[in-house]
Amino acid sequence: MDTTKQNSTAWDEKVKEGSRYTKSVSTEVIERAKNDDWGITVTTEKHVPRKWFPSTLKGLKILCLASGGGQQAPVLSAAGADVTVTDISKKQLEQDQKVAERDGLSLKTVQGDMIDLSDFEDESFDLIVNPVSNLFVKDIHLVWKEAYRVLKRNGVLITGFTNPLLWIFDDEKERTGILDVKYSIPSSTLDYLPEGDVEGYIQSNQTIEYAHTLEDQIQGQIDVGFAITGYYEDDFGGSRILDKHIKTFIATRAVKF
Repeated sequence: MDTTKQNSTAWDEKVKEGSRYTKSVSTEVIERAKNDDWGITVTTEKHVPRKWFPSTLKGLKILCLASGGGQQAPVLSAAGADVTVTDISKKQLEQDQKVAERDGLSLKTVQGDMIDLSDFEDESFDLIVNPVSNLFVKDIHLVWKEAYRVLKRNGVLITGFTNPLLWIFDDEKERTGILDVKYSIPSSTLDYLPEGDVEGYIQSNQTIEYAHTLEDQIQGQIDVGFAITGYYEDDFGGSRILDKHIKTFIATRAVKF
């Protein structure tokens, strides 16, 4: 099946539902960014450290990868960067376009798959910002390979992803306060659905997600040529029982030397 198409449709539905990750930033946030008072997230709660960015974004060519939703791209554009945002979801990209039109920003939107950045030439960008999203991709090595290709030499990749431990528990039980170890890593949403439930799951416009190993997440970046130069962890902000025990999201900064 075409998982990219499935996830594209699912994220279009999330925009209609008003999911947290589809709500664009306010005009107030944009106005502050225009005055160099800005911050973005690539995980859930914590802002990316400002020291991970150059001292100024003026004229910097940034690709917001799988980053639609009107959150990161408009802020970086308001701070002076030359921003392109790509995403599989048309409606997520429309969120960015709405903010740009509302607040007089210039940014480019391109609908596409994060494993195929053929719309962009080699060494096109100074910086890539990639919020938690590679869980929707079966082979994340393709993401690292393409990110490396389109970055300029000494370019930076800032990416967020899930700690694999998040995936081993029964999600519904975890939300009720019960930690029930049920799944293995790596795996996908479809691996544990009864055969008769797969079609119904797909027809209900649900996302298909993939639980990747830490080795694929971190060593995968190193294998294509990146050097990891920054790392931090994040959680759901105390709203989940796992927050009491471990951080369930990770962000890394990597440089193309």
